[in-house]
Order: sequence, then C-alpha cells, then structure tokens
Amino acid sequence: MVTDKAAIAQLLSRGVEEAIVREHLEAALMSGKQLRVKFGIDPTSPDLHLGHGVPLRKLRQFQDLGHKAVLIIGDYTARIGDPTGRSEERKPLTSEQVQEHMREYLAQAGTIIDIKEAEIRYNSEWFSREGLSAVLEAARAATVQQMLHRADFKKRMEEDNDISVMELLYPVLQGYDSVRVKADVEIGGTDQKFNLLIGRRVQRHYAMAEQDIMTLPLLVGLDGALKMSKSKDNYIGLTESANVMFGKIMSVPDELIDSYYALCTDTERTTKDPREAKLALGEIIVDMYHGKGEGKKAAEEFVRVFSKKEKPEDRPKIKKAGNKTIVESLILAEIAVSKSDARRLVEQGGVRVNDEVVKDPKAIVPPDVTVQVGPRRFYDT
Repeated sequence: MVTDKAAIAQLLSRGVEEAIVREHLEAALMSGKQLRVKFGIDPTSPDLHLGHGVPLRKLRQFQDLGHKAVLIIGDYTARIGDPTGRSEERKPLTSEQVQEHMREYLAQAGTIIDIKEAEIRYNSEWFSREGLSAVLEAARAATVQQMLHRADFKKRMEEDNDISVMELLYPVLQGYDSVRVKADVEIGGTDQKFNLLIGRRVQRHYAMAEQDIMTLPLLVGLDGALKMSKSKDNYIGLTESANVMFGKIMSVPDELIDSYYALCTDTERTTKDPREAKLALGEIIVDMYHGKGEGKKAAEEFVRVFSKKEKPEDRPKIKKAGNKTIVESLILAEIAVSKSDARRLVEQGGVRVNDEVVKDPKAIVPPDVTVQVGPRRFYDT
C-alpha cells in the first residue's frame, strides 16, 4: 500500500466534494491496510461518458495506491431505476435491455480503471439468488420517514407526482450491495449522498463496520446547465471518435473549463485564454482515451475544419442510409436514440445535407451526400 502523505492528500482533495468520515478514512489510508473501494453503476444506457469517468477516475486513484477497486454493475437494480434527481418515476428496463446495455460496459470502464486488478460484481448475484427475503431484511435498516425526507421525494410529493414503493427501496438495495461486497469505502456523485449514507445504515444493521463515503462534484454537460447525460444530449462519450470528442470539448462553456480540468484530468490549467485552455484540455483528454499523440492530430483537424471551414477527411459512413428519411438516417448513424430525438434535431435546424439545412423529418437522404449534425459531426451516406 502507498501511504505517502502527499499522495493521500491528493486523493482526498482533488475533485472531492466531501468525505464522511474524513478523519477515519485518512487514518485507514495511512494504516497500510488494503481498503475495498466500491463504485456501482446501473447500465441504464449502453454508453459511458466523461461524467461516468469522474468516479471511475477516483476509483483508479485508489487502485494506484494499492487498494481493491470493487465495481458493481447494477444489472438487478437497473430494472428498478435510481430515483435520485428524478421528478417522476423512471421507466423500468427489461432484463433484455439491461443485458444489451451491459455488453460494452467493462471495455469502456477499462479505459480508466485496471479491470484485471478490479473485482467486478453484478448485483443480480445476490438479489436473484436470495430473493425477497434479502430485500425484506435489508428494508428493516431504514424507515419510511427517512426515505420521504430526501429532497427529490419531498419535491415530488409537493408536486403531487407518484413515488413507487419500489423507488423507496432503491437506496436500501444499493446499501445491501455494500454489505455483500464488504465495502470499506463507497464513492459517488454529490447527488448520491443520501444513498451512500443509507449504505452506512444498512451495514450497521448487519453489524458491520460502516463504510466511509466520498462524494464527487457532478460534471455539468455541454449545455452548461445540467448534469452530463446522454438523454440530455449534452455528453462527451468515452467511445466517441477522437475528432468528435475534441470538437465537443471545444464547445465546453468557458465557465466550466476549470471544473473539467479538475474532474477529468490530473493536469492544471496553465492559461487564462479560454480557447487556448480548451485546445490544451482537448489534447489531454483525447490522449487519455485514444492514445498519446491522438490529441494533437484531433487539434489539427479541428483547426482545419472549423477555422478554415473545411469538412473533416475521416467522415464515417452511415450504412444503408441512402434513400432513407433523415430521421431514419440519424438513427442508423446512432446520432439519435429514438425517432422523437431525431425529429427534434431536424426540426431545430441542427441537421444539414450537403450544406443545406433540412427541417422536414420526412425528407429523403440520397446516397453519396454528406450529413452534418451540429457544428462537429459529419457523415457520408
């Protein structure tokens, strides 16, 4: 175990909102004991983005100090849906949807954490095997009053929006995950604080030592207002091409540059000029996910395309897109996740075919043309 004071101080401070109980966690890190550090993620969509990367990077920092990363894929809890931050009940996923979403999760997470050294667990391991009896026993650890005091539930009650009993159980099930993997530490976004604290309570119910918790700031998306999310189309995907990733970073609002440096990199900002800071940030992040030197190439391509108004040379091909509607083409290119999402992009004027804006969702896209979505994404049919 690494017990260097400076390294531990960096772990506990950079990109950290709060640690509970900080003094206890610091002492545990200094003791030389290997800690079991848990991070759970529900596969509610097929792709991970830089927002997911924030806790995964913190998990990697624990790994680098010699601790055991425990990554829980919530293939069981994803079928319920985390109510955190929701103004209405999340639509439940089927087991087939969850399996589809999970397919590439480990490969994507492996761009950040050391998968070979991590302990990978799926919470269906215990919930499917132990069934209702495990849920009922874990539910004894918390009260209805506690659950209804959480801010998002209180807001929903005030607005007369339903809260399902299933949603009330979600934090308890997340806490039971901590029991089953014997977590010493659990990390999550600031919006997860309630769930993480319930995890301590559930562990106490099972006569276990309570996990320390570490909350991390939420990465605000490209809209400059909301938490990064694929459903909000304000995200930077971990698997997006180097050029698309770089272009999106260049559209980060100026006031968010410092937070992106702090949460997405280990590097300090060195210039006050926003454009120069974003160029450097883009190179750093692209190198992280695509390999050293790829950031510089993406920067050169960005300057060529957006400063000189040229089209990118490596435009991906939309397979089978010729003579399809623009809506169908956007779905084939995986630019839009649904027909309504595609129609919204078109009707807002964000789609061009051979430099001409297309606003009719029923417009037919012929073969051998270039489709542009927003300022950064180009595709050939």
